[in-house]
Amino acid sequence: MRQVIIVGSGPAGYTAAIYAARANLHPLLIASSVEAGGELMKTTEVENYPGFADGIQGPELMMAMQAQAERFGTEIVLDDVTNLELDGEVKRVTLGNGDVHEALTVIFATGSAYRKLGLADEERLSGHGVSWCATCDGFFFRQKTIAVVGGGDSAMEEATFLTRFAEKVYVVHRKDSLRASKAMQDRAFNDPKIEFLWNKEVAHIYGDDLVTGIGVVDTVDGTESTIDLSGLFIAIGADPRTHLVHGQLDLNADGTIAVDGRSSRTNIAGVFAAGDVIDPTYRQAVTAAGSGTVAALDAEHYLAALPKELLASAESQPATV
Repeated sequence: MRQVIIVGSGPAGYTAAIYAARANLHPLLIASSVEAGGELMKTTEVENYPGFADGIQGPELMMAMQAQAERFGTEIVLDDVTNLELDGEVKRVTLGNGDVHEALTVIFATGSAYRKLGLADEERLSGHGVSWCATCDGFFFRQKTIAVVGGGDSAMEEATFLTRFAEKVYVVHRKDSLRASKAMQDRAFNDPKIEFLWNKEVAHIYGDDLVTGIGVVDTVDGTESTIDLSGLFIAIGADPRTHLVHGQLDLNADGTIAVDGRSSRTNIAGVFAAGDVIDPTYRQAVTAAGSGTVAALDAEHYLAALPKELLASAESQPATV
């Protein structure tokens, strides 16, 4: 039996592993069989993560985090969790290969997935003009023409933020009115760089190596048109990856896992959550990493308060410091 099992391998999961391993908790981290490293594995240049003055490639950053976690003794398994049993003092984690691991604590850091348009070229041009994060990628579109898809607060916030860099920002919305708050709408309407394309849906993304334009369809009359641009930002929401804990952990109205205040504590003792799976607002690598730190410290404090005989039953893996 383990002291700590971490589910998820993004910035939150790896940071939790680093802290837990340095505290001699010998964590087992369950990464994905196909998505180890999280969303940053699909990102090219990362320029806003502290400590990298010249920027760093997303996959390079995640591999460095993994290596750091392993250096302090984290064991990493590339498999998918298929079932979690979280009640009781001992938690059980079942993997796709049939293995069952037990632990006294579980840190759940599975992140969130940006909603996609479902277009054929969306994935191909991801990181090459297609983005889901203005804060991450806006800098690369100085004096460019770009478009934001969406009609909610996040889309208005993205569009307004992008005007700091872009020469022109189109907002493409499939209806003739926004669902964003009035304050966010007014800010976007009053920005001279923003132009709204009402009753339009993106049907095509053009470009070989980089985005060169989009094809839009009018949702009223079905007519099609082409817009030349260099970037497409998709802001139609994100879904926290919580399917494994439905019916066990309490969720907020937005679908994120509910935690106690600024802690990582969930409604089940010994179970902690960190990263984008608890954060509907910021969704940055650095905030996820900070959240992973909190989860590891909370788990350490929880373990320290357990009866010594229970702690003694947890398997002690040799650390490779």
